[in-house]
Amino acid sequence: MLSDTFSLSIKNLRHRGLRSWLTLLGIFIGVLAVVSLISLGSGLQTAVSSQFGISSTELLSVQAGGISNFGPPGSGAVDPLTSKELEAIEKLSSVKRAVGRDIVSAKLEYNKRAIFGYATNIPSGENRKFIYEQIEAETVVGRLLKDDDVGKVVLGYNFYTDSVGLGKKVVPGNTVAIQDKSFQVVGILEKKGSFIFDNVAYMNEEDLDSISNYGDKIDIIAVQPVNKDEILKTKEDIEKVLRKVRDVKVGDENFEVSTPESSLESVNAILGGVQMFIVIVASISIFIGALGIVNTMTTSVLERKKEIGIMKSIGATNSQIFTQFFIESSLLGLVGGFVGALFGTLIGLVGVIGINSFVNSDLAPSINFVLIFFSLIGSFLIGGIAGIAPAVRAAKQNPVEALRD
Repeated sequence: MLSDTFSLSIKNLRHRGLRSWLTLLGIFIGVLAVVSLISLGSGLQTAVSSQFGISSTELLSVQAGGISNFGPPGSGAVDPLTSKELEAIEKLSSVKRAVGRDIVSAKLEYNKRAIFGYATNIPSGENRKFIYEQIEAETVVGRLLKDDDVGKVVLGYNFYTDSVGLGKKVVPGNTVAIQDKSFQVVGILEKKGSFIFDNVAYMNEEDLDSISNYGDKIDIIAVQPVNKDEILKTKEDIEKVLRKVRDVKVGDENFEVSTPESSLESVNAILGGVQMFIVIVASISIFIGALGIVNTMTTSVLERKKEIGIMKSIGATNSQIFTQFFIESSLLGLVGGFVGALFGTLIGLVGVIGINSFVNSDLAPSINFVLIFFSLIGSFLIGGIAGIAPAVRAAKQNPVEALRD
């Protein structure tokens, strides 16, 4: 009996043609927006996470506050960190290792072309090995820098594929000019899928200082705690000693101590808020679509009074009449949701490919079947709820009056 009801509902919707499709439009647009934007948001979150390029969330990063210009973290601080802060952090009993990192804006020339990007230092000794482990440094060609390398650099992967605009890929053995000083390329790092790490020139500290005159300034201090389970205590220790060294009170800190994990959480919270706002806006379209279903089904009840009268005269009960119209309205929502989910998924897949191209990441486009499933269930329920009032009205029709009309 239920299968017959579904068959009849589909037949009735097909007979209404254009009106049915116009009714589906609101649900279609709403579900399309929800599915596509959530898919794009998830892809963007993953892409942003990949840009950090650090495998460990057991590190603390310290940088100065009061940024005065755009650039990498800590590179434009009004009151930058110095070796004084680094030494104070190294003396803490809860700190196993503290490494200073500098990031400078630089002009790189090759193949008679010039680009502007960033160069960063690689520390010497045991700290070099530590940093290599944290950024998972492996070369696709050539080798990594050594302590005794002078006038040599390792470049990010995008230089090897000429994704930086030099007109020709750079390989080990080539010579590039950074800030008008010549450097020999000894290696190219493997692809990180990060527009930050894949576009940077890596050099030893002495070489970086020779092109920047950085002196005693430090952009970022990477801190490894003695006990990873007490990372919050280490964070508090660092904040306490830096307040003393920089002579600031609680609440007036001109520095920031954070973990990659907390930074990711902040970014994800922002992206999540944007997604929620978009879903709310898309829900308005779904609500309008529900009103369209109410209007269409109400009109259908008025147009089919004779049909309802005939059904009741041959024995159809009120519940059967109600079920007939309820299923019709539910199918309107389901079809709109299905088409919307289909096109929304396609937009999401294309969008992820676009994000890959923009940030040079390697995200694998995927279909969120859970999201699609709940979108279909939701659209079916919305259609059904919107059709309750018209279905009740149809069920209460008096067969004699319906046939007379």
